Amino acid sequence: MIAAEEYALRRSLRQRRVAGYEKIHVYLGNLRLLLAFLAGVVIWASVYRHAFSPWWILAPILAFAALAAYHAHILRAQELARRAVTFYENSLARVEDRWRDIGATGERFLDPHHIYAADLDLFGKGGLFQLLSAARTGMGEETLAHWLLSPSPVAQIQERQACAAELRDQLDFREDLAVLGEEARVGVHPESLRQWVDAASRLGPLWVRWLALGFALLAAFGLLVWSLWGSIALLVVALIAEAILKYRLRAGLAESQHGAEHALRDLDLLSTVLARIEAQKFHAPRLLALQRELASSQVAASRAISRLRTIVELIAAQHNPVFQLLDVPLMYSVQLAFAAEHWRHRHGQALLSWLRAVGEIEALLSLAAYSFEHPADPFPEFTAGEASFAAEDLGHPLLPFASCTRNSVQIGGEIRVLLVSGSNMSGKSTLLRAIGLNTVLAMTGAPVRAARLRLTPLQIGASIRVNDSLQEGSSRFYAEITRLRQIFDLSANTLPLLFLLDELLQGTNSKDRRMGAEGVLRALVQRGAIGLVSTHDLALTEVGAPLDRHLKNVHFQDAIEDGRMKFDYRLRDGLVTKSNGLELMRAIGLDV
Repeated sequence: MIAAEEYALRRSLRQRRVAGYEKIHVYLGNLRLLLAFLAGVVIWASVYRHAFSPWWILAPILAFAALAAYHAHILRAQELARRAVTFYENSLARVEDRWRDIGATGERFLDPHHIYAADLDLFGKGGLFQLLSAARTGMGEETLAHWLLSPSPVAQIQERQACAAELRDQLDFREDLAVLGEEARVGVHPESLRQWVDAASRLGPLWVRWLALGFALLAAFGLLVWSLWGSIALLVVALIAEAILKYRLRAGLAESQHGAEHALRDLDLLSTVLARIEAQKFHAPRLLALQRELASSQVAASRAISRLRTIVELIAAQHNPVFQLLDVPLMYSVQLAFAAEHWRHRHGQALLSWLRAVGEIEALLSLAAYSFEHPADPFPEFTAGEASFAAEDLGHPLLPFASCTRNSVQIGGEIRVLLVSGSNMSGKSTLLRAIGLNTVLAMTGAPVRAARLRLTPLQIGASIRVNDSLQEGSSRFYAEITRLRQIFDLSANTLPLLFLLDELLQGTNSKDRRMGAEGVLRALVQRGAIGLVSTHDLALTEVGAPLDRHLKNVHFQDAIEDGRMKFDYRLRDGLVTKSNGLELMRAIGLDV
């Protein structure tokens, strides 16, 4: 596989780079020890033996300082190379279907009441999010999760497909973002940044800043008057006025300065990522638009962060005794607090735009990586008209590529419902999840696990993994009919519905189950929905008569060979003709 070969080659090159930096690190460490020894000799020879001028002491000290700076640069480069090795090792793990123990699982995005997230294994270990996500920041993970949880307009999907196609082979850019974003993964807190941007200022209106500046000028003039004419009254009045103003602003000063310091910690970690995105050359219109967002405040994001860094460094300098002495007459802390507030008001909304842009680019990189690592998976084709789903050789994207059984599925036109019958463990639920997950991938903008997929834009409603809840005081049957009501309400939306119902209404008696299933399916079909219903209850297959030509029966088969159940997971037309319940019970030793 091309992706595996490319990843393995790049990992090997980065490993050699790490080894090369390690040799330099050892060499520089020994050289620093030698310089420290030479500095000691020079000090001894100069101070105690008076062999030469004490100024010569500076030579080894300056050499040691320069060497230490270069050594720090080498250690930084070695750390980045180590991250690159990890990046390619994780990429190889995804290609080789060893990805279930690496990467973020996205469990924080799982809503148990979501209409399909838990049913289709979007989040959690071994879920779709874990397979897809190459994000290194919370913004990237949030963006990708949002795309998975809600269908997007076709225009946006096609934009993402174009972006993923462009980014797919840009391995250097993907590597750089992954390596530089590793610090941002744990250090950047987008929610706290949003709160900082949206918080109200406690420093008061702008005229307070000019008042503080006026008091500082008055204090300077008072000092001049005192030095020339010996009158200190004006200086004292100015200092008292400044002290009162600073006391009134004390809470706002602390909040503004601390807010700027905390924001810079996050933005500093993000600045290298922003600078790398700014420097990249893009062609896809959406990527160019995102790049422009990083300069939406007339100043490039990396330059704006550099200005904030200068303000924060000046704030930190307040702890210097000299600055503390001059704080009141010059209103130093007040001016810095207003400078921080000015930065927040000027760049705050742009900052939120930067976070959104970084998040979207990281989500697009996730789709691009998935496309690169699955070259046989095409982008889906979208059609107009009534709801339809037509897939050739469709597979489950979370199953290993080599062991994934493929089936062709077509729903649309006269056939609105596929009733999937089959025995236990024959593949019914897996088929429903394969269709659901590939629809999620399609509506996200990602490639799909199929030879070809043509579909209309669809929203998904699933009832596959619905259980009772002791905490919520609901039985499985009540939980299922509640979900069915959600699905029914969803079918009234503009976007056509694809429903996936596993073992429909199995929590009630056979008569109610048959009548209820018939009513639910008829109502969904009348609303223009399409979907699949699975069952191992052969009595339920009789619901097809009232639905006339809109329902088609399909099934999975099984066989018993040498006393063991065998499944081929191939979808066939028509009704299943047997059940394996008794055979399974006997196989585990039950006397039935």
